[in-house]
Amino acid sequence: MKLKKGDNIKVTKGKDKGKTGKIGKVLPKVGKVLVANVNLFKRHMKARSQNQPSEIITLTKPLAESNVVFVCPKCKKESWIGYKIEKGVKSRVCRKCDSEI
Repeated sequence: MKLKKGDNIKVTKGKDKGKTGKIGKVLPKVGKVLVANVNLFKRHMKARSQNQPSEIITLTKPLAESNVVFVCPKCKKESWIGYKIEKGVKSRVCRKCDSEI
């Protein structure tokens, strides 16, 4: 997975198409990412005791990696991520402007 925590992304598919945000958590085993205030769902929580009332909470569900695209911090364009190896050091590179991420 080429996306990392803290990367800026834009949603390309689904109900939140066009929204942007920062990645809060990456789930590489399932190929998903969590983005704050994107892909929100309401869920009813049942009362567990008489002291705690039932309530409706808002959850952030993970988005599939294929439904988001990376936004370069330098050129501010949607781009792919490439890799460059110089002197044995591997670094991520924006494919549009060739700047290091």
